[in-house]
Amino acid sequence: MRIGIDVGGTNTDAALLGDDDRVLAAAKSPTTADITSGVIAAVRALDAPVESVTAVMIGTTHFLNALIEGARLAPVAAVRLGLPATAALPPMTDWPERQRAAVGGHGYLCHGGREYDGRPLSPLDPEELKRTAADIAARGIGSVAISAVFSPVAEEDERRAADILRAELGDGVHFSLSHELGRVGLLARENATIVNAALRDLATVIVRSFGEALDTLSITAPFFLSQNDGTLMDVDFARTYPVATFASGPTNSMRGAAFLSGLGDCAVVDVGGTTADVGILAGGFPREAAGESEAAGIRTNFRIPDVLSLGIGGGSHVSDAAETGPRSVGYRLTEDALVFGGDVLTATDLAVAAGRADIGDRGRVAHLSPEFTDRALARIAERLAESVDRMRTSAAPLPVVAVGGGSILVPGALPGFDDVRRPGHFDVANAVGAAIAQVGGEVDRVFQVPEGRREAVLAEAREEAAGRAEEAGARPGSVGIVDIEEVPLAYLPGGATRIRVKAVGDLDLGRLGGARSGPERPGARRRDGGPDRPGGAQQPGSNQRHDGATPHA
Repeated sequence: MRIGIDVGGTNTDAALLGDDDRVLAAAKSPTTADITSGVIAAVRALDAPVESVTAVMIGTTHFLNALIEGARLAPVAAVRLGLPATAALPPMTDWPERQRAAVGGHGYLCHGGREYDGRPLSPLDPEELKRTAADIAARGIGSVAISAVFSPVAEEDERRAADILRAELGDGVHFSLSHELGRVGLLARENATIVNAALRDLATVIVRSFGEALDTLSITAPFFLSQNDGTLMDVDFARTYPVATFASGPTNSMRGAAFLSGLGDCAVVDVGGTTADVGILAGGFPREAAGESEAAGIRTNFRIPDVLSLGIGGGSHVSDAAETGPRSVGYRLTEDALVFGGDVLTATDLAVAAGRADIGDRGRVAHLSPEFTDRALARIAERLAESVDRMRTSAAPLPVVAVGGGSILVPGALPGFDDVRRPGHFDVANAVGAAIAQVGGEVDRVFQVPEGRREAVLAEAREEAAGRAEEAGARPGSVGIVDIEEVPLAYLPGGATRIRVKAVGDLDLGRLGGARSGPERPGARRRDGGPDRPGGAQQPGSNQRHDGATPHA
C-alpha cells in the first residue's frame, strides 16, 4: 500500500492506494501551523495497516507560502560571476521590498561567467572570491547562491567558485548553484537560486516535521516529496532543492485528475479553499510553462507546470455585489463560514444554499435569495470558463475535469464547455496524485546532429533519459518517454541542437526494503555538464566595466 499526502493552505488531504492503484481510503483534516499534527490527523483517519505501507508520497505548498509571506527565509549571499559585464543591475534589483529584506539583500559581483557559446567572459579571480568569502563570514551568512552568466552552457565557473568559497567558509554553509536550478536568462535564474538558498533551512525543518509525523504513526516506510513536474524526490534532494516543490500542489491535483477520470488530455479545474488552479494535461502530465514564471512577485525560470490561478475557493468571501474572492477565510472555513456558525458569507455557503453540497447547517443560509445565489454561482462559472478558454491552444472540444474540495462550486457544464466531469474521490485528487507520482529521468543538453543522423541521436537521448530514470529508482520495464523537445542552435557549428527528453517510470518499491531510505534522488534530473538552452539571453550591463568584488548590501 502507498499513502499520498498533500499539505495545502487550508486542508491536509490523504489517500491510501493498494498495489492495484485502487483508492482504498481517503481523508481530509485542517492544516495546522505545526504541520505535524495535521498530517497525523489525516493519516490516522485513513486507518491504514501501517505494516503494509511501503511508501509515503507528500506534496506541500509550505515553501511557496513562506516566500509569499516573506517569512522563515534565511539570509543569503548572492554571488554573481559576470564582471566586467552585468554590473548595471545588481542581484535582487527587481525583488519586492518585503522579500528582499527577508533574505538580507546581500549581493556580490565578481569576475567569471561565459559567453553564449561557452567561451570565458572573464577569468575567475580566486583572490576576489576569498575577499568575498571574508565579507560573507563577517556578516554571519550561512547560505550562498552562486550564479554565473550562461552557466547552463558551461557550469565550471560556478563549481570552481563554490569550491573556493567553501574552503574559506567551511562545510557548515549551504551552496545553491544556478545551473542546477534554472535555464538561460541570468536574472530569473539567479532569482530562483537565491530563493532556493533562502529556503534551505526551512526545508530541513519541514522534512524533519514530516518524518516526525510518520514516526508518531509508526510508519517506517520511506517517504518522498513530489516535484513540480509530477515526479518524486527523496528527502536529501528536497533539503537541497526546496524550490523543486513550488508547484507540486497543482501538479498533484492535475495528475490525480488524470488518474481518477481516465483522461490523459483535458483541462483540469482544481478548486481548493483559497484558489482555483486551471491547467492543461497532455499525455497525463501537466503542460509545462514556457519561459519565465513569477512567484511572490519574483521572476524565476525553473520548470513549473503552466497553471492559471484565480482567487476563487470554498473559503472565498462573497461580496454584497455577488462577487467572489480573492479574500478567503482559508483554514478557518469550518469556523467562519455561515453554515458552520460563523459570520462570513463564503462560496461554500453559496453551494449549500443552492443544494450543491450538504454540509453544515443549511438553515443558516436560508435567508440568501435564490436570485443572489444563482447570480454569484453563475459569475464563478463564467470566470472559470474564461480561464479554461485562455489556457487551451485550439478550438477543439476539450473535456474539463473538476477536482478539489471546492469543486462543488463547478456546475455540470461551463459556458462553452459542456463536458465537465467530477470523478470519484475528486476532493482528494491532490493526495491521489501524490500517491501515484513516478520517478523521472531527463536529458537536457546540446547534441551534435550530423546530416542524416537525427533519428540515431534522438534514440541515444531517449535511451540515456530512460537509463537515468531507472538509476533514480524507476522499475525496469515501466519507463516511458513522455516529452521530447528539439531546438536547433543556428549560431553553433556542426548541426548543434538542444535536445530535451523526459522519461518517467513507476517507483520500484522492491528496491526500497523496509527502512526509511530510498533510491538516490528519485526524480532528480542529472546535471552533469550538459548545456541547457544556450543562446538568446541578453545580459544586463554588458558594456560596463566594474572591477573588484563589490558587495551590494
